[in-house]
Amino acid sequence: MAIVLSLVVGGGAVPARAQGPSDTDPPRLLMPPVPSDAAAAVRLTLADAIQRGMVTSHRLGELRARESGAGASVTANEAARWPEFSLLAGYTRTNHVEPFSVFVQGEGFQAIYPDVPDNVRTRLDLQWPIFTSGQREALIRAARAEHAATGKDLETARADLRLEITRGFWALLTADEAVRVVEGALQRIESYLNDVRNRLKVGLVPPSDELTAQAQRSHQQVLLIEARNAREAAASDLRRLTGLPPDTPIELEAVLEAPAASIGGIEAMVADARRDRPDRQAIVQRVAWAGARATAAAAAGKPWVFVAAGFDYARPNPRIFPRAAEWNTSWDVSFNAGWTFWDFGRVRAEAAQANASRQAFSERLEEFDTVLEVEVRQRRLDLEAARAAIGAAADGVKSAAEARRVVSERYAAGVATSTEVMDAQEALLGAELERTRALASARLAEARLERALGR
Repeated sequence: MAIVLSLVVGGGAVPARAQGPSDTDPPRLLMPPVPSDAAAAVRLTLADAIQRGMVTSHRLGELRARESGAGASVTANEAARWPEFSLLAGYTRTNHVEPFSVFVQGEGFQAIYPDVPDNVRTRLDLQWPIFTSGQREALIRAARAEHAATGKDLETARADLRLEITRGFWALLTADEAVRVVEGALQRIESYLNDVRNRLKVGLVPPSDELTAQAQRSHQQVLLIEARNAREAAASDLRRLTGLPPDTPIELEAVLEAPAASIGGIEAMVADARRDRPDRQAIVQRVAWAGARATAAAAAGKPWVFVAAGFDYARPNPRIFPRAAEWNTSWDVSFNAGWTFWDFGRVRAEAAQANASRQAFSERLEEFDTVLEVEVRQRRLDLEAARAAIGAAADGVKSAAEARRVVSERYAAGVATSTEVMDAQEALLGAELERTRALASARLAEARLERALGR
């Protein structure tokens, strides 16, 4: 009883009847619950979001690993130009044999082939390709070109990710702005509905005006639900791109409307894009890679010279005669030359394959340059159109706001109908949403133009 009494006292008196909508109100649509503030909100600027994405992206992690592997390949090919040292050791156990001896005058029997079942050998070996007809140098150039191309692939992925994060950032900000616009419209319709009810009580308007206002309010509640769902979807996408936990609240520090910068001439833009686009530079490097591979493949059918040397320390040493169960040293140096003058067309086929790859990459480069100019021109036109749409949408908002004000005054004076007020409300909401979309389109068009220019 003490616990129940303390709960009642702490919770206050229970009202006899909760306040709620009037009996004439239709059932309202339930709004989605607002997320709790259990998790600390993360404040993001566009630069912060891009930086987070660059650090947490698994796609970039894969390309960084590939670039590291290509760098290791360059190191391996460069190291192959220098001598290679090997340390060898071995032990062999043989069966016992009858020693072979000869009689030497004055010295008695001398063992020529003694019984030595335990054979141990150690060798320090050297191999050095001093001339390969340019094959080794061509392989080094190919590895360096591939390393450079992989680095450009990484830059391309960074540019793509930057554009994707920018798109997600402005999409979330646009969704936030859309929610704010619909909430403002819903507040206006609530105020109008209260005014209609007051007029209905004194008999100034028919009951149909209240029903019309209620229907309009329900429609805008549905719009608000859709806007909030769109905002949550945009937030989930941005969390994925920036590596944030799924339920982390995000607060954006940015505004959709910003002063428009000058665009610049189309010819200079195309020249900048050809110079700065990392995906184009990657194709250029792969053309060089394929050319170097073709040179290396052709060099495989030309003469080569190797130097070999070694130092042996063995028991018994096979180069010491007669054999003896003793540790002895020996060394050797050799020059080896070779020439594969006939291989049934293998070298020619490998060179043809590399040349075909080079031709393919060259054709891809030509196609890229053709598409690049069209892309830059299209992105520039998109930005110009988006900026023009902002001005038109702003004029539309001013016109709709003024029309709503005039209709509201006429309605208050009794010379306008409820339908006209509803139409004015709907037109203002549509104009505000259109302006929000135009601002977001301009931001996205700017980001796409920057991506097309390789900035």
